[in-house]
Amino acid sequence: MSKKAMSKKKARNATTGPLSPAAQPPERVVARLRSHARVLFWPTILLFAVCGVTGFYSGNLAEPWQNTALVVGAVLLSVVGWLLPLAMWLTRRYTITTRRIIFRHGFFVRVRQELVHSRGYDVTVRQTWLQQMWRSGTVRIDTGLEHPLLLKDVPNADLVQQVLNDLMHESRSFIGLTREETSSFAPGTPAWGRSS
Repeated sequence: MSKKAMSKKKARNATTGPLSPAAQPPERVVARLRSHARVLFWPTILLFAVCGVTGFYSGNLAEPWQNTALVVGAVLLSVVGWLLPLAMWLTRRYTITTRRIIFRHGFFVRVRQELVHSRGYDVTVRQTWLQQMWRSGTVRIDTGLEHPLLLKDVPNADLVQQVLNDLMHESRSFIGLTREETSSFAPGTPAWGRSS
């Protein structure tokens, strides 16, 4: 197909058809979020304590098997008390785009959920006194389904709530505009007779 024919086809589609997906604004990432890193405070304190105790007592115990048991116990405690919480924190991610929210979590079984802004939802923020001190909070997104979606302990929770409300409003306005344009095109009406 020649360039001239393609430009005529685009012009015809622009004047005769509804807003095509190509005419929609591209999806952009607004924010990538994780829970506040504060959740790693106690696991990190545990790791330092385990390393300190192991370093102090390793090689000083009477029997060789006791030294081996101390090192094995320290490794197991470090894996369970520090490495697993770190892996859980790293694998739970929230991505907010101009069209949807994407929830990803799971270490061995990965789960991905998406919520489109145009669907509409209710956004609330819950903050404990500790979260208020760190300006974080849990953002609850109630879609009318059985279980609400939670963005757990995210930084700047109030800002996240405001951005989600703005994106939802823009998305619903865009959908309403698209529906109005679609309904204004009656079949059989010539292009010059349509209102613009």
